[in-house]
Formats: sequence, C-alpha cells, structure tokens
Amino acid sequence: MEARKLFASFSLVVVALCTASGTTMKYYIDEEAPLGTFIGNLSLDLKINASEQQNTVFRFMHEEKSSLILMGEGDGCLTVGARMDRESLCHRSPLCLINFDVVVVSKEKFHLIHVEVQVRDTNDHAPRFPRNEIRLDIAEDVAVGTKFPLEAANDLDVGNNYVQEYHLHQNRHFSIETKRGEDGIAYPELVLVKDLDSDVEDTLKMTASDGGSPPKLGSVTVRVNVLDSNDNSPRFELTPPKVELHEDAPVGYLLLKLYASDPDHGANGEVRYGFMDGVADEIKDTFAIDFFTGAVTLKSPVDYETRKSYELSVQAYDLGVNSVPSTSKVTVEVVDVNDNAPEIHIKPMASASEGVAHITEAAAVESFVALISTTDRDSGTNGDMRVSLSGHEHFKLKQAYGDTFMIVTTAPLDREKIPEYNMTVVAEDLGSPPFITSRRYTIRVSDENDNAPLFSKPVYDISFMESKEPGSYIATLVARDLDDGANGQVTYKLIDNDIDGAPLSSYVAVHPISGSLYTVQSLDYEYLKQIEVGIEASDGGSTPRSSTAIVKVKVVDENDNAPFITHPVLINGSADVPLSHNAPAGYVAVTVSAHDLDDGVNGKLSFSLLEDNERTFFINKTTGVIALKHSLSHKQGDSLEIKVMVTDGGRTPFSCTATLRFVVTDEELFDEHLVVSFEMTDVDKSEEQKTNLEASFIIIILLGAGCAFLLVAIIAVAFSSRPGQRETYFRKNNGLESAFVRSPVSANSTDSSDSGSCHESGATVSEQLTSTRDDSSYEEQSQDSDSKLFRPLLKRTNLDSVAMWHDDRQSHHIRIPPIDQTSMKDSGKGDSDIPDSDSNISSDADQRISISGHRRAMNSVYSAPMVGMCQATKEISTTRSSNVASSGYKIAYRSSMCNYHSVNQRVSTWRNYDYIPSALPRAPEQFQDPACHRIGTLYHHNPYSYMGRAPQVTSEVTPSATAF
Repeated sequence: MEARKLFASFSLVVVALCTASGTTMKYYIDEEAPLGTFIGNLSLDLKINASEQQNTVFRFMHEEKSSLILMGEGDGCLTVGARMDRESLCHRSPLCLINFDVVVVSKEKFHLIHVEVQVRDTNDHAPRFPRNEIRLDIAEDVAVGTKFPLEAANDLDVGNNYVQEYHLHQNRHFSIETKRGEDGIAYPELVLVKDLDSDVEDTLKMTASDGGSPPKLGSVTVRVNVLDSNDNSPRFELTPPKVELHEDAPVGYLLLKLYASDPDHGANGEVRYGFMDGVADEIKDTFAIDFFTGAVTLKSPVDYETRKSYELSVQAYDLGVNSVPSTSKVTVEVVDVNDNAPEIHIKPMASASEGVAHITEAAAVESFVALISTTDRDSGTNGDMRVSLSGHEHFKLKQAYGDTFMIVTTAPLDREKIPEYNMTVVAEDLGSPPFITSRRYTIRVSDENDNAPLFSKPVYDISFMESKEPGSYIATLVARDLDDGANGQVTYKLIDNDIDGAPLSSYVAVHPISGSLYTVQSLDYEYLKQIEVGIEASDGGSTPRSSTAIVKVKVVDENDNAPFITHPVLINGSADVPLSHNAPAGYVAVTVSAHDLDDGVNGKLSFSLLEDNERTFFINKTTGVIALKHSLSHKQGDSLEIKVMVTDGGRTPFSCTATLRFVVTDEELFDEHLVVSFEMTDVDKSEEQKTNLEASFIIIILLGAGCAFLLVAIIAVAFSSRPGQRETYFRKNNGLESAFVRSPVSANSTDSSDSGSCHESGATVSEQLTSTRDDSSYEEQSQDSDSKLFRPLLKRTNLDSVAMWHDDRQSHHIRIPPIDQTSMKDSGKGDSDIPDSDSNISSDADQRISISGHRRAMNSVYSAPMVGMCQATKEISTTRSSNVASSGYKIAYRSSMCNYHSVNQRVSTWRNYDYIPSALPRAPEQFQDPACHRIGTLYHHNPYSYMGRAPQVTSEVTPSATAF
C-alpha cells in the first residue's frame, strides 16, 4: 500500500500542451510499479465533467499499449496494467516514453489527445565487467605517469543509475582515473605512480559504482605482469582524435590510416596494429584495422539513424620480447545524408481493414477522422517534410503535434450522397534531391438513421374483385429507405382501425418484410364496398423512423347474387293473379318487380317469358310489365299459366324464375273509378303544420257552404250540353279560373307547359283532347318538370269532365261510357272500328268513368283506400274527343273490383295497370283498342290555391301504374 502511494505521488506531475490543433498530456511512472498504480485522469486534467456529459467516451486509437496501461472508458483514468521493465522497453535509450493517442467522443465530436508516459529508471541493476579478470603486461622501464586504458563496466540502468566512477583498492604502484568518452560513458585508466621492479606480478582489484542511492557496485581483478625492458615502445603520430563517415559510405571505405613509430631495430622495431582487448563486438563487426598498415576501413554499412558515432580503441605494438603496446582512441562520427524517404503512418479512429477509416455521417464539422504520423529518419533539412491531403474538399489536415497531423472534416457529411471518399496523403522532405512518399487512403461514411422510409405516394387506389378466397393477394407496397444496414431495413404493419366494429386485421393482413397485402377473409361488395387500409413502414434503426400510407381497396362487384322477384309475392315460386274476362288486348295484367343485390351491369335485370303455352302474354324485358297480346277467349279456360324468368346482366348471368297463374274473373273492367296520382314535394315541417291548420279551416268553411256547392253542381249539369259555357261558368262561379284554364295542346308541342298556363294554374286538364300527331311526337319519359300534364288517355272517346274538391285533395274526374264491342263503325279512313267522337258526344252521365287528381300518401305504389273521395260537389259536363293514336299514360286508379292486393277484397284500393300498344297485333280486319305506352305529364295544382294562396312547389309526378 505504501509502495502504491509512493508511485502515485510520482505520477501526478502533468504537463498539458494545449494548441489549436490538439492536446498533449504528459505523465510519469517509475518502472516496476505495481499493477493498478494510478498514472493520471484525463477527464480531470482536461476538465471534462463526465457526469454532465454522460455520453463522453475515452478510447485508445490503437490497442498495442492497452496491455501496459489501462484506461477507464468513462473518465479516462490511466493505471498500470502490466509489469514495466524500462530496460526491456527502451534498452539503453536515455529517454523511455510510452506514447499513445486517445480519442474523446462527446456529442458527435472527436477530440484527439496525445499521451506520453515516461517510464523513469530505477537503480535495479549493478555494474558488471565483461570479464572477471583483466591481464596487463608492463615493461619495467615504463615511465611514471603512463596511463593504461582498461575495459569499462556495463550497467543496464541509464542516467545517474549508470556507472559513474571506478575505484582501485590501495596499491603503491598504480591508481585509477575515470574518463568519459564522446558518448558520455565513463571508462577506467590505470596510471603508473611508482617505478616497477622487474619480474614482479602485481594483483589489483578495481570496483565500478553507479550513481544510484544507494549506489550499486561491480568489481574486477586486474593482474599486472612486469616485463624486462624493451628499450622503446611504438608511439602514435598524426592520429586524428575524430573522423567523419557519411552513412552512405560503401563497405571497404577507408576511414583513416594509423601510424606509430618505434626507433628500435629488428623485431623490436616492427610495429603492428589492432583493437585493444575488450573492445565491443559491435565495433569489431563494423570496422576493420589492417594488421600491418594500420588502415581502418568500413566493414559493414553504418546508419546515422541507428547510431550516430563510434569510439574505436586501437593499439600499436612491436614484435620484440616484452613489447609494451601504445593505445589511442579514435571517434568516428556518422554524417547524415538524405537517404531515407518520408514514412507515413495512418491511424484511423476505427477500422476493420488496413487503409480504411470510418466516420459517421452525423459527425460535426472539424470532427476527427484519422491520425497521420510522418517520420523521416534523416536529420536536419533532409528530415524536414511537407505533408498534404488531396481527394475531396470535405476533409483537410490539421496539425496535432510535431510531425503528426489529423484528418478532420470541413463540411457536414451525407452518406446517401457520397458514401466513400478516396484520399491521398503526400509527404515530401526538403532534401536535395527530395524524396516523396504518397499513400492512398479510403474514408467510408457510416450510416446514421437520418431517413425515414418513404412511399411513392400517400394514397393508393386499388381495385379488388370480391368473393376471392382468403389469403388472396391484393397488392404490394414498397417504402424505400435511403439508409444502410439495419437503418434501411423496412418492416410493415397495419395501422389499427375498426370497420363496423371489427378490427381491420380481420379483413386484411400485410407481410412485415415484403409489404404485400393479403385478404384474411373474402370481401363481399354487397356488404363492404371499400376498405381504407393504413400501412406503417418502419426502419430498423435504434430510434426507428416511420411513415404511413393509405390504401383504398375498392371492392369490385362480381356477379355473385341471383336476382329475386319482389312482386308479385311468391309462395313456393308461384303466384296467383286475377284477370278480368273482358280484359282487352294490351291490357297490363301484372308488373313483375325484381331486385338484384349486385351493382351496375351485374344488377341490371331483364325479363322474359320462359313458358307461355297459350301465347297470350308478352313482357317488357326492361320494366317487367306483362300485358295481353289479345283479348281472352273462352277456350282458354279459367286460368292461364306462364313462367317468367328474370336474368341479370353479368358476364356469367344469374337468373330466377316464377310461375304466374292468371285466374280469369267475372269482374267487369270498364266501370272503374280512375284516379290520376300526384306527389308533392316535402316542405318545412313548421310550414306544413301551418298549412294543415289552414286546410282544416278551409274545410270547415267549405262544409258550411255545402249547399252553395250543391247548387253550383246542379247548374253545371244543366249547362253540360254546352261545353264552352260549362267551362266558363265553372271558372267564373268558383273563383278557380286560374286553376282550370283549358289550353289546347299544340300540334307542335309535346307538353302543355308550352301553352304558358303552367304559371297561372296549379292543375290543368287539357281542353283540346284531339291530336292528329303520331306516337313519336310525344315526349317520352318526361319527368323533368315539377308541373306537367298527363295527356288524355283514350282514342276517340267521349270524356265528361267533373271537377271536385274534397278534404285536402282536389280531383278532376272524367267519365267515359262503356265501349260497345259489337258496334264497330268505320271512321271513314279505315283505321278504326271505334265510333268517332262526333257520333258519341251525347252520353249518359252515369256511364262516365272518373279520373281524379289527388295528393298521394306515403309515396307508395298502393295508397290507402280513399272512401268517399269521389263525391262530387261541383261538376262541369264538358265533352271532348281524343284522337291520339297509340298514346299511353302511366297512372294509378282506384277500383272497386275484387283486388288481390287488398287485404279486404271488398274495399276499393289503388291498382296498378299499364296499357302498352307496342306489342299489340294489328289485324286489318279488327280494330285495336287504343293503348298507352308512354308517360305523359300533368300540371299539378295545390288545393290551397282555391283560397287565393300561391301554389306550393311540387315534385315530379311519380307514376305508380299504367292504365288504358
């Protein structure tokens, strides 16, 4: 624990060099510090509040130093992670540094920190001599003060912990001096301080000590052998203490030539050269000395960047007996030349492959991408460099420290536009000639989830045929996401919704990956004509983005429903229909109504007779009206049976059939009370209530004036033989002149509205009932007016008009005498067997048929019985003839005959009959009754206009039947 505190105290010395381009943090740690020893805290030293910036992360640029030094990712706390032996890390280097780079990631920004941890040496090694014993031969006549170099001790420690001094135990002949070479290393020299005796051997003990506290020691034994005198020893002359050697010098290059002279003759004067004993092997491997000439040559290449100087210990000796060598030291300084090209090292922030850096597209401007270190082993100008970056303006170089640069962004990045950049880093030194090094580098922009999936349009309209089986394919929706990887993987789902209380998922489903839409159940057009399906597309980002689209699935109708008959009401597929025995040709026996749940063409119905053995009937294929081809014969019996088929218009048509049995009755057909049906437009409830009150008030007044009305009726009957006078009298005496203006129908007009009387009267019955126009001159299916007139019905028939008003209804009655089927008179033109109007102007009033205009109830085909309605209070006997060939009208009439539509067969009810002449056979010898096959129009009169009130707006006439 004490040791940990001691080491920690050493490491708190921090130097921060903050520049515009980066930050360098320096820390110190002693070698052999225990594991976990605190080195420094980057967040504290950089004043980064990690608690406030929770997303701050500290990361090593490279992991090679992470085993020696550990760093906290959240706060940048540095601790010792492994044993640190300075000698193994840095050898004899005087400065031992552990350099690494840290990137601080905070709020989409990158901050580069260069960290230098200096491992300080501890005196953990003692000096050691190469050998345990040194032998030295000295002539007995050597002069006092002569110095003899000895081998130096080695120490693995550096600095003050290296060998500092040498000591010699007490000796009367010798002493030790400590010398320092050019490299600062101390070496010993043995100095003769007293004359030697011949044939004497002296043993010395030399000790080396380092500068540690306490110092460590190393010793060696030196044996001195005193020899007989050899008169003279060789002496070096003109030997330079220092020579220069260019690092590019070739092997064999001559550095210098040693020269020593010896005045003796013979063997005692022959001089030889060589290295002193104990010279390091590195020196002997690099240089060579010629044994005879003393030439010093280069044995192997030298490198300035590896070693800048060498110290050579040389000697010269003669060949005489007891020769004493002379020694000298020569320093070789290596001269740098521009022989090295710049080196480029790129360290990306994160990369899975060499030469590739990654950066997120969300990075801010000036964000760090990669670290570029440039080195040149040359020195001086040869080692100075210029570094540049080319490839794209979105990036630039920014100096971090020394020859280290950062690649940073200059603009926002967008991976969807440029996913990858190819950059080139160029380093050029300033030597002559210069060396240039270039390196290509790729920067890949990593994706951020900055794009939502997008559909091609917000709303899709899709048609889908109904009745397809569940699981049928509808369509595929594709949403495209420009992002990459998981950020661009789109999944689909339905947006929750209900359709008539049922979840949308019970109708359709969407495949989550493909976006294909399928049905869950069969879709029925008759139940559901359109489904709006909401689809949501989401990407796979950590914070997903989404978008929606609406698919309007329009269910297309398929002919999957057969028509069914609604009228007449069928029981077990058949119905009984009463038919009068004297029904003429063209008489509408019944109208078949049917319905089909399908739509459009699939629901358009056509009617046909499947079986008609008697060939008595024909059917309108569009309306379903069944009419007689000819009058009935007693041979046909009491009942006629036909089979009707109703077919829809589908491509594969469906049909239904019904059997109709016509029961022939004794009911007379012509003594019937016809009532023309009108329908009024709904008005505001408050106004209608007010109108009803006024109508009630009018009824009370009119009932009180009943006697007056009876008198007027008598007068009208009296003047019936004078048509012009009857009409004038009616209009003058009843104040209804504007309501019953009779206007002749022009031969050039198909509508009584052309007469201009529609704006003056509420209901108008045409005075002129004779027309010479053919069928085509009349307006067909005219229902576009709120006040139109049904033209008179019968051809060349005496009509007596009776006007009556009862309760809240106004009626106009026309009576017609029965047609004498046995009396057929020619008109003179051969086209009719019916007596013309001139011969039948005078008719019995009791033989008249009444046509009434009234206000219908409930807008239904069959109105409720209107008992007592036809009691005339005023009557005008006006007779006009109708000469409209083959013209027809659609009306409803009230009949007292036995009616199968009525619950009570004795009560008069509204009946539906059509008279269509187009199907009538025309035998030249037989007169055909006039038939009605077109819809006419009739001006409708508001009954309240009798009291001088303005007419109310009325709707189109809604024909409920056709009568002859």
